[in-house]
Amino acid sequence: MTTYRSAASTGLLPWQVRGRRFRRVWPGRRGLAPDEVYAFLDRVAGDLAAVQQALAESRRETARIKAALRDWQSAQARARGYDR
Repeated sequence: MTTYRSAASTGLLPWQVRGRRFRRVWPGRRGLAPDEVYAFLDRVAGDLAAVQQALAESRRETARIKAALRDWQSAQARARGYDR
């Protein structure tokens, strides 16, 4: 069985997923080697989870920055007397 994930592993790139080929099972049987397929799917799932987490963090940071900007703009408007 091939291990795909390591601490130094970088995320999968689209061309790696599209181009991945699996060995066939032994002669007389149809299909692909299940251990290779499941190991690869586990790596893809892990990379997708990491992307989803990074996206969620990015959205939280965007919301935090937008709120800070709105607060700063409101404070500037009050300081200049525009809120009257």
